[in-house]
Amino acid sequence: MTSASRADGIDVRPITEAEFTDWLRAVNTGFLRVPALSEEEIEGRRERFVPGRYLGAFDGGRCVATFRSFDQELTAVGGAGVRADAVSGVTVHATHRRRGLLSRMMARDLAAARERGDVVATLVAAEYPIYGRYGFGPATWMAEWTVDVPRAGLDARWAGPADGGRIDLVDGEEVRKLGPELHARLCRRQPGAIDRDELWWKWNTGAVRVDPSWKDPFYVVYRSASGEVEGMAAYDVDDNWGDAKQPLNTATVRWLTGVTPAAERALWQYLCSVDWVVKVKSGWRAPDDLLPHLLPDPRAAAITSLADWLWVRILDVERALEARTYEGEGTLVLEVAGVDGLTGGRYRLEASPGGAACTPTTVSADLTLGVGELGALWLGDESAVRLAALGRVREERAGAARKADALLRTPRRPWCPDLF
Repeated sequence: MTSASRADGIDVRPITEAEFTDWLRAVNTGFLRVPALSEEEIEGRRERFVPGRYLGAFDGGRCVATFRSFDQELTAVGGAGVRADAVSGVTVHATHRRRGLLSRMMARDLAAARERGDVVATLVAAEYPIYGRYGFGPATWMAEWTVDVPRAGLDARWAGPADGGRIDLVDGEEVRKLGPELHARLCRRQPGAIDRDELWWKWNTGAVRVDPSWKDPFYVVYRSASGEVEGMAAYDVDDNWGDAKQPLNTATVRWLTGVTPAAERALWQYLCSVDWVVKVKSGWRAPDDLLPHLLPDPRAAAITSLADWLWVRILDVERALEARTYEGEGTLVLEVAGVDGLTGGRYRLEASPGGAACTPTTVSADLTLGVGELGALWLGDESAVRLAALGRVREERAGAARKADALLRTPRRPWCPDLF
């Protein structure tokens, strides 16, 4: 695609590799971070550079707005991976707001994603009101808990899992060896999870430094009684002591992966048993995470953050609805109101536990909704009945919202462990 200029003289176009450093400074400015960059950070982030996927808005040669996207695999309900256009690094400088720069960059990127054959686009929204107008809907939520360890009721003498498994402290090199396969196992069972490439593991174990404030965390691995790696976590501990020389330290989880309930139980109990730790901050978890109920006193785990997380924009309705699985059986006709001419139309979904078919149709719709609302429903978290009560979907046939929920909702909530 060529450069897009307007009468105001602002060009929206892909950046060149020579402009990469200036683009990074513009990102830092937009996110209110210190604009200065170390050479180590520049070179580390340059490894992600893909020509054509980094956009900038230029006013007189100065980058005043930024946007990037990259290839991603997102886990649909049932475990299938779908092609996603992941959007990140979106900023518009305060000097250039309300000029349509984000709209121009978004339209360009989503059109290219649709042309590539991506099924959905994804992002994690820094601000809630922005992305609904581009057809994105909040498809997963996250919760963070703070555990009051002394109140939790756990055995202070705990010395390891009672199931024959074991917890081991490891280093970053070991995490890079064991982590990718473990995360792949999580993705096969967790709707909303996204893939992690080799560079993710390097960035998150310090092998490539892109964060000037980086410090090495502690890493632990849980192995089952048979020796299989089923869980892993990275965490920091602060250094906080009271006036009476009493430890008041907090362990903060950077990420925790468990592919079995036993692994999750063992890892959380380990974190709550570390000497001198009186609080554990959970990091980003699903709102229905097991953590509180793994404690004898669930009230010891207080929610300290609850917010929307992964947003999904459906680009191909047929492929998106056929990619996921359904526990029930039924037929649903959806009238999908598109945005920017990319997605929209009337579709007949025929679903059963054996598979699904979604095709364009001219028969009367059961439910009318926007593409953003479809994105919110697709991973099974949102309720069509609730959206109907809010006036965000419209029943064309009585009971259609309840029927949609019976087909689309999932027993456990979807969850995306990562920020991007």
